[in-house]
Amino acid sequence: MKDQARVLGIDDGPFVKGIGRAALAGVLVCPPGYVEGVMISSCQVDGDDANQAIVGMVRDSRYSEQVRMIMVDGAAMGGFNVVDVRALSQELGVPVLTISRDEPDMAAIRSALMTHFPDWERRYEIVSRNRVRPVEVPDGRVFVTSEGIEDREADAMVRRCTVRGCLPEPVRLAHLVATALMRGESRGRA
Repeated sequence: MKDQARVLGIDDGPFVKGIGRAALAGVLVCPPGYVEGVMISSCQVDGDDANQAIVGMVRDSRYSEQVRMIMVDGAAMGGFNVVDVRALSQELGVPVLTISRDEPDMAAIRSALMTHFPDWERRYEIVSRNRVRPVEVPDGRVFVTSEGIEDREADAMVRRCTVRGCLPEPVRLAHLVATALMRGESRGRA
């Protein structure tokens, strides 16, 4: 990936479980940390419109032609509104990565989906489709899945975008913006 490639980090803000919509923030960064722009959208809490919300966020933005990679904080937005990284990568024509601080507990995810969703098998298939791998960063490691790019290149971009701490700047900044949208100020582990 070229040195000046812009990376869009996406995270959801705090939400009420099972009710309403979750705010989504997107922060477009020229690595390692120069902010190019901010985008806002929303998705249904525990719904199935996360991909539509992200596609709309990108396509309706004046920055749409600049986005060369998307990094999503986790595999779902607004609870269990699962992000289909394969479909998202194909639709937008850019690599899509999920970034998690902690290794996903697939057994717990499967159990939660089985308990709460009649379409749990579809959601679980999407979440478990891509192999989760650890990526070492300066202050620890994160867990990454990727689509539309080779693992080695994706991992290098995660490292390149990580300024301090464990999270790549696009995702860290998206977390701060999404939290501030809902709480009036940013807080939490970012």
